[in-house]
Amino acid sequence: MFNTQNYLRPHVLEMPPYEPILPFEVLSEQLGQPAERIIKLDANENPYGLLPAVREALAALPFAHIYPDPESRQLRAAIANYHELPMGNILIGAGADELIDLVMRLFLNPGEALINCPPTFGMYAFDADLNNAMAINIPRNPDFTLDIDKIEQAVETFGPKLLFLAQPNNPDGSLASSSDLERLLNLPLLLVLDEAYVEFAPHGSSMIQQVLQHDNLIVLRTFSKWAGLAGLRVGYGVFPDWMMTHLWKIKQPYNVSVAASTAAMVALQHFTELESIAQAIIVERQRLLTCLEDILWLHPYPSQANFILCRVTERDAGAIKTRLAQDGILVRYFRKPGLEDHIRISVGLPAQIDTLIAAFNAME
Repeated sequence: MFNTQNYLRPHVLEMPPYEPILPFEVLSEQLGQPAERIIKLDANENPYGLLPAVREALAALPFAHIYPDPESRQLRAAIANYHELPMGNILIGAGADELIDLVMRLFLNPGEALINCPPTFGMYAFDADLNNAMAINIPRNPDFTLDIDKIEQAVETFGPKLLFLAQPNNPDGSLASSSDLERLLNLPLLLVLDEAYVEFAPHGSSMIQQVLQHDNLIVLRTFSKWAGLAGLRVGYGVFPDWMMTHLWKIKQPYNVSVAASTAAMVALQHFTELESIAQAIIVERQRLLTCLEDILWLHPYPSQANFILCRVTERDAGAIKTRLAQDGILVRYFRKPGLEDHIRISVGLPAQIDTLIAAFNAME
């Protein structure tokens, strides 16, 4: 008899699957509502969508039948100009997710360790499992700050090569302090800062300009949130000089599509519009926070991202998610240790937030 399990890699056989949110069209069918009527606040997407100029550029793509530039030269040049950084230190990925995996592939042998600080973005643990690495989980403090003392102890005990840190953190939107980041940079490991939401944080929160000053610092960014390109999958990283040759060796040659590259380049050409949209989201985030604070059984956390995490008291958080879904409003409920009584709400358009708050008030 052909034993299928003998052909699977053992660590893949044992690893848990990633649990993404359901696709929009599936949710629409399940809820029995047309997609345009659903208020989607569960995945931190940009509610303003694509810029008009991006839509026009995608409609006029001249060379979609030709393989993309494997080095994404034009997009890398645009990013270099935007950040005033050398093009040679920039690598493009099919979303920042690809770059998270690529970093692990470059540095981790099977069984070697990285540090993860949950609750945080689930792809760090997922890719650690995928690469047969050992994720050393150092849970965050109850207020979601980092436990730096325990991180330092883990570095001494396990000798990890990498530490992944979402900055701001997902799901709570907090920022690690500059003093904590300085302590982390002094550790004998590579610090990978995932700045997927940094455009919604106070000016000066990013460390992207400091990568060239530190041999052990990597900064990842994405066009998914700020630029509204989540469906096109395009991100980038800034890496120290010594890594670049080796990253080019292991990157898939045609990893970023012509459409994604075009959309990202046009978005950068209109960065002032994106900054205005980000500011509108920040203003709406504050209004949402104020409204949520008035609901007695919700305890929202201050956020520097485009979402707000809430602890649910006196009620079942999963039931709240289900009740909102019945009204066509989607929020995120995690079912993870430390988050069983929490929901996360993406900042939507003002009218969407009005509908959400009305739905919460109707539950009183």
